[in-house]
Amino acid sequence: MRKKENRQVPNQTQTSDFGLQTSDLGLQTSDLGLQTSDLGLYTVEVADLTKRFGDFIAVDGVTFSIRSGEIFGFLGPNGAGKTTTIRMLLGLLRPSSGRASVLGFDVVRQPEEIRRHIGYMSQRFSLYQDLTVGENLDFYGRTYGVRGARLRQRKRFVVEMAGLEGRERELTRNLSGGWKQRLALGTAILHEPQMLFLDEPTAGVDPISRRAFWDLLYQLAEGGTTILVTTHYMDEAEHCQDLAFIHGGRIIAQGSPAEIKLHEMKGQVLEIDCDRPETAIGVLRQIDGLDEVALYGALIHVVGKDVAKRCVAIEQALAKASIQIQAMDVIAPSLEDVFIARVRR
Repeated sequence: MRKKENRQVPNQTQTSDFGLQTSDLGLQTSDLGLQTSDLGLYTVEVADLTKRFGDFIAVDGVTFSIRSGEIFGFLGPNGAGKTTTIRMLLGLLRPSSGRASVLGFDVVRQPEEIRRHIGYMSQRFSLYQDLTVGENLDFYGRTYGVRGARLRQRKRFVVEMAGLEGRERELTRNLSGGWKQRLALGTAILHEPQMLFLDEPTAGVDPISRRAFWDLLYQLAEGGTTILVTTHYMDEAEHCQDLAFIHGGRIIAQGSPAEIKLHEMKGQVLEIDCDRPETAIGVLRQIDGLDEVALYGALIHVVGKDVAKRCVAIEQALAKASIQIQAMDVIAPSLEDVFIARVRR
């Protein structure tokens, strides 16, 4: 006989991952009668938002807007200011200066209203490992004020959306990273929020699960949910309608992926497939007139003005170092090319 496990169900008044208590969530989204169409063109508006910690400026005068119903990517390396910006938008961290609104609510004066109408998912997934899939959904649903028939309906929707049919009684700790990721997204949308904040939601998840996760985000956006997602995966940025690159607390580029690649990239990108790429990089960096030489997997990207005209000089330099070239072509820049070039500008 299987030994019965002693699992503790968390108290409903327990604070959730972003500082909410059940008592703060007595209203459902429908209680305020607020529809996406009431919000106008923009769900989020940020103007000159700044956060200082003593002499350190974590976020330095950022300005951006997020259109209703779009997926907005907030990109940058670790420590760039992404999470600090999200915490200010959630009303968890008071800005040092500037202003911002989410769903028409001011982040300083109306943080509780913002938290009633949004969903949040962190890279830690915020799940209770000793609860089953169904118990996690029950707990978060009730935390958001969803009960009775509506909770049962929303649970069915989440289980189907996340592909968790038949796993409702499985302990969360036994799920793979990809399944935990989908369950965490499900707990964040049980109350049908008008906006989702996803902070590095695909960190540490395999590429196949990452792609499946983005398919779910597309479905939500098509249904009218506005999504802000932070990531340091440049390939994921291609899936967003609009982007903002943040570095050192400042936004250094923003627009659609196509607009950023068109307007922010200075020079051409030459992609080189050769043997001994680590050695080849050192050789190429000795050639005058090349703005950037970087390794992209097993390939080398060389950036420079009219770089195609330097192919002969590049071939000669690599041949002199006994490095054989398999292929060399001018290609369209990737977002990673643009980001690196913009940071070093």
